[in-house]
Amino acid sequence: MGKIGKTAGHIVGNIVAIFISLVVLIPLVVLLLNSFKTSAEADKMTLSLPTEWVFENYSIVVEQGKLISSFFNGLLYAAGSVVIIVAVVSLAAFVISRNMKGINRFLYYFIISGIAMPINNVSLMKVMQALHLINTRGGIILLYAAINIPLSLFLAYGFIDTIPREIDEAAVIDGCTPWQLFTQVIAPLLKPIVSTLFVLDFMAIWNDFTMPLYYLNNSQKWPMTLAVYNFFGAFQNSWNLVAADIMLTLLPVLIVFVLGQKYIVGGVSAGAVKG
Repeated sequence: MGKIGKTAGHIVGNIVAIFISLVVLIPLVVLLLNSFKTSAEADKMTLSLPTEWVFENYSIVVEQGKLISSFFNGLLYAAGSVVIIVAVVSLAAFVISRNMKGINRFLYYFIISGIAMPINNVSLMKVMQALHLINTRGGIILLYAAINIPLSLFLAYGFIDTIPREIDEAAVIDGCTPWQLFTQVIAPLLKPIVSTLFVLDFMAIWNDFTMPLYYLNNSQKWPMTLAVYNFFGAFQNSWNLVAADIMLTLLPVLIVFVLGQKYIVGGVSAGAVKG
């Protein structure tokens, strides 16, 4: 009876997983197919194959949607912010995990409280203006880094705290300085969490809409999310072009997600073998 119940549970779990996957994948398939259709055929938004494959939709989108400049803007914002986040969080999480008392404990809980704190855009606008960061690429990168550091620190601390302290002691006995301890011993063990943070933060920043809308007044500095919004306003009756625009916006995120999963799995497997 127990084996039958376990099998039934697996079947139900698989059915639920398939259903959830279809809920996510079907809209993507609809967008992909309609991005190759004519304007009249795409208005129906069906899962049918195009009667005529119109590949020119993508060239029109790239030319008229300013996707090249917005792509590099979005890539700069996401990559720049993620580099800052990973560097700061890795160092901070290591120091705090190895000395979780006094000022370190206070700073940890103070920073991660930002996970639950809502963003006050009025106060933030005043701070950005005072620092002359409004409508600057550097300002938006620092803003994204500050917003995503609390959750990233929480995740990194939980991972680093599981690394045995005996490794630190052995390295110190062998003559490692604190910096050598981190860069040569601890950092190689952080590949799974670094990959996880990279994927999560990159996706969150790339897909964000509100921060560039509030703090970037120059359309030449807009990322792809705002470029899609602007393109939709101009071509809202051409669903084939809108679908092509959205697909091009999703492509970098899918690539980062797939590559990130590869490195996460590879890092976990390597850690298991070493252990």
